[in-house]
Amino acid sequence: MNYGEVLTRAWKIIWKFKALWIFGLLASCGTSGPNLNYQFSSGDLSPRVQQMFGSNERFFSDYWWVIALFIMLLCVIIVVVILLNTIGRIALIKGTLKAEKGAEHMGFVELFNDSLPYFWRVLGLSVLLFIVFFFVFMFAGLIAAAATVLTFGIALVCLVPLCCLLIPLMWVISVILEQAYIAIVVEDRGLFDGLARGWEVAKTHWEPMLVMGVILIFGAAIIGFVLAVPFFIILFPVFFAMGIARTGSTAIIIVSAICLLAYLPVLLLLRGILKSYVQSAWTLTYLRVTGRGPSLEAVAVGSDASLPPLQSANA
Repeated sequence: MNYGEVLTRAWKIIWKFKALWIFGLLASCGTSGPNLNYQFSSGDLSPRVQQMFGSNERFFSDYWWVIALFIMLLCVIIVVVILLNTIGRIALIKGTLKAEKGAEHMGFVELFNDSLPYFWRVLGLSVLLFIVFFFVFMFAGLIAAAATVLTFGIALVCLVPLCCLLIPLMWVISVILEQAYIAIVVEDRGLFDGLARGWEVAKTHWEPMLVMGVILIFGAAIIGFVLAVPFFIILFPVFFAMGIARTGSTAIIIVSAICLLAYLPVLLLLRGILKSYVQSAWTLTYLRVTGRGPSLEAVAVGSDASLPPLQSANA
């Protein structure tokens, strides 16, 4: 497979059909963003800030129903995020497929309507995977906790190398699942049939999947880190004032908040473009390895013209 052609073609598709950026933004909902967690101890905060948190604790003890409403709102947001993520993923796959078939125009409404027939199958696969991984990790966590207690912490040291091995394993699983989602949309397969097809494609064509996985996963991680750098730069004065200087300066917080609000639209746009590119590249990889890509003559020409229709091979 010509990796350069796939990566170049993916960029040409999302640049020509910018409606995919919107679905890229939707598909990026719920994915990991900048890690802005910061652990404070009571001694790290200024007396003014500590007083503020103390008043909040009293407020929640008196108005417990606020917490209940917040949890309900959080659940609604999670459901909405899952729905947006699902429709965004499908539209990106469908849009790349239509571009490969020679489409000249693609609008938001058109892609949205074309994605609806696959919605419940893709959503069902996501929910099924969430349930499976939830119980697997919960069971593994219980075993690890019990082993740690029974061995007085020795088992915890032994589990560190195992946790390191889980990282490449999760990357491999993510590549397989990516092919399963694409199989459902590209080949109009059912939930379990698509999952089996994704495993078959990844296993049969493991070499191009490995190469593209390294390029796309590592590349997206690096770009994501670069996009997160402005957040740390903007929030550093707040961390410094609250944690080191121990002064809860309202002016510093206001300026940082304004900068965050100004950078947020830029971040959302860039994340949408990045997600669109990665999903388009994965879809093109699936089309190429399964014999559904363009002819060799079209690849050799390398023009921006519409590519010939997909072949009917089911390799």
